[in-house]
Amino acid sequence: MENRNGLVVQATVTPTTGTAERDASLALVDAHALTRRITLGGGDKNYDTQEFVQDLRARQITPHVAQHTTNRTSAIDGRTTRHAGYAIGQQKRKRVDEAFGCMKTVGLLRKVKLRGVPRVVWLFTFAAAVYNLVWM
Repeated sequence: MENRNGLVVQATVTPTTGTAERDASLALVDAHALTRRITLGGGDKNYDTQEFVQDLRARQITPHVAQHTTNRTSAIDGRTTRHAGYAIGQQKRKRVDEAFGCMKTVGLLRKVKLRGVPRVVWLFTFAAAVYNLVWM
């Protein structure tokens, strides 16, 4: 998701595992040649792990993920949260949920009728493209 306009930039489908979202986000970032430092916002607190934050920092990416504030320590420290951009990123990350909500209700992704990974990938990519057209 691109924060300025709220458009879906790249979409992928992964099998359901405990780390699929984090692994997919790293794979999507690795697919692009980065010319400048970027930020990566995670949709939920599942992204706040030591390993994921270290992987992002090794790639020169600033993690703007939701912080764990109860019952455990957070991997996001003051060097990230002290900047005003972190607070803005926390507000912008809700746009991802808006896109998924639209794709579930309008894009027929609540209960996928297609079988097979290639067909599901096609439907998800098509729904993301339609979401972008409607949003524009």
